[in-house]
Amino acid sequence: MLLRVRVTLPDRPGALGQVARTLGVAGADIVQVIVLERLGGRAVDDFTVVWPGAARVERLLAGLAAIPGVQVDGVWKAIGAPVNGGHDAELLAQVAANPADGLATLVDAVPGLLAADWAAAAVVPADWAVRSGAPRQVDSAGDPTMVYASWRAPVPLQLPEITPLRARPLTGPDHTRYAIAPFGRAGLVLVVARQDEDDLPAAAFHITEVDRVAQLVRAAAVILGDRLDAASEPAAAQGV
Repeated sequence: MLLRVRVTLPDRPGALGQVARTLGVAGADIVQVIVLERLGGRAVDDFTVVWPGAARVERLLAGLAAIPGVQVDGVWKAIGAPVNGGHDAELLAQVAANPADGLATLVDAVPGLLAADWAAAAVVPADWAVRSGAPRQVDSAGDPTMVYASWRAPVPLQLPEITPLRARPLTGPDHTRYAIAPFGRAGLVLVVARQDEDDLPAAAFHITEVDRVAQLVRAAAVILGDRLDAASEPAAAQGV
């Protein structure tokens, strides 16, 4: 199976190689490395690895924990190897080529770009922030309205308190990790999620990942324009 392993490590010569060797000794086959951050003598790196299904992940975690200065920030299953920014332009080209399905195209593609579990576009009422902070079921009276969700989104879908609408990471009461990015039109927001599975703690969305989602959403909003307003209207108002 594919695993995504996020580690914080010293930003010094040899540290990355030491982590890579440890992953190899534990039985992991590295297929991709992404540097998320290098700041203040520390680096945050994401490794995508092929991991033997029968092997215990604790062996991998123990090996990494034994490296001085290394911290494991998360380990989670990945559907496929996350792709880099070059694919963002391709995705936006697909949105522009077929704007009628542009929002669905964006929502379906984003989880694969960020090694996330699912994504959804929902319309959030402007006064949601002043209500109860408990998770709210989408499409219940007076609460967020679902516009489109990717295939792995849970049903029924519950969202944590995500207002005020601004691009940011957050963690829900059930420890689901979210990246939130508003389209800036009619309360429409893109929600991307990672969930813990099989006792593997998924990493929170890094600020660079949130920025990437926000940039995609802003570009899609420009491309789709008034179509987003129509998409956010109730089905009855659209004559469906």
